[in-house]
Amino acid sequence: MLLCVSASHKTASFDLLERLSVPTTPVAPLIAAHDECVQGAVVVATCNRFEAYVDMDEPVTAAVAVGVEATLSAIEAATGVPASELEGSYTVLGGGDVAEHLFSVASGLESVVVGEGEIAGQVRRALTESRQLGTTSGELERLFQRASEAQRGVKNATAIGRAGRSLVRLGLELADSRIADWSTQRVLLVGTGAYAAATVAALRDQGAENISVYSPSGRAAKFATKHGLRAVSAETFPAAVAHADLVITCTTSENHVVSAATFAAGRTAAEATAPASAGCPVDHTGRRLVIDLGLPRNVDPDVATVPGVDLLDLETIRLHAPLEELQATDAARDLVRDAARRFASVGERKNITPAVVALRAHVFGVLDTEVARVRARGDEGGQTEAALRHLVGVLLHTPTTRAHELAESGRGDEYVTALSALFGIEVPPEAPAARVADAG
Repeated sequence: MLLCVSASHKTASFDLLERLSVPTTPVAPLIAAHDECVQGAVVVATCNRFEAYVDMDEPVTAAVAVGVEATLSAIEAATGVPASELEGSYTVLGGGDVAEHLFSVASGLESVVVGEGEIAGQVRRALTESRQLGTTSGELERLFQRASEAQRGVKNATAIGRAGRSLVRLGLELADSRIADWSTQRVLLVGTGAYAAATVAALRDQGAENISVYSPSGRAAKFATKHGLRAVSAETFPAAVAHADLVITCTTSENHVVSAATFAAGRTAAEATAPASAGCPVDHTGRRLVIDLGLPRNVDPDVATVPGVDLLDLETIRLHAPLEELQATDAARDLVRDAARRFASVGERKNITPAVVALRAHVFGVLDTEVARVRARGDEGGQTEAALRHLVGVLLHTPTTRAHELAESGRGDEYVTALSALFGIEVPPEAPAARVADAG
């Protein structure tokens, strides 16, 4: 059975999510190694959520407890966050709810900004990472592949896919009210990853022209050349921060890259290099804005204490985002639910297959015995044998079809019970079909 342990912006604070996002070791292998009944694990960790998708080979009465224990234990080992601190900050989903939840997540329906596009790639990368770590399972592969299909369906068929806004663009829209002319803004971008590229595009859409970039990992020059920006060195970074009208951070650095001390150092450097003829200190009274899109946070909260500087972080974006404009349409939700039902239907068909195979094996075993008797008495031309085989095929059609219908409606256990009561057929306990009752 599938299980999801989810901590998101809906259930947990950004402080907690920030700590969960910087494990010292990958979490999925720790979950998978916890118990032999854990068949696989995929972890989706983004700036707004930390979710573990776990495939359990265990009756449901024990699977939930074991799966949650495996996840919480792995989180504590990898991040240092104890289970007691997570209490009340996560939810647990099982069975069919897991597919509908992941499909909604991948489609951007559960994001801070409903419809944002980054999450789809993050879900795909989570599966890729788990493949590399060797922690996927057949069912998890099927789940995540169907999630990508559902996301594409929502994107192509609904308004949410065409009008969804990213966190980057929403951050700029929230800043737009205080910026009269984007073309005059001195913008400093910190980071060179996927978010940084999206930020450059969004800034230029707003009309920004004066953009420079700094990379804590030393990639600024290459990124600047590719996107037509100016690169900032580590030595001149503080001065660039103090000089900028707008600083946007979106780097994966685990440490703060901008702090009150950065501004102080930059302003000191600016004072020292100001022309002596100026006769007065450099003016720092103009309002400046720092947008922190990083998780863990790229900007030390003490930046908010710097005179003339305003800080806009993910917590603020969540509180002030115009979500009423971005709510998913009924059509998008319906598509996700339909995709989840199809996923469950295929899974139930697979679960009932061992029972169908057991019935057919039983019936054809009886048939072979009768055919042997017919042949012993003399079956001229094999007509009797052909008639018997045709009759058995006709008789098996209805119970085979009924098996799939019962499985799709969550009643596969009734079929397994009927086989035992009517024919004495016992489906092996380890077969998935024997656990249909538990999974319902």
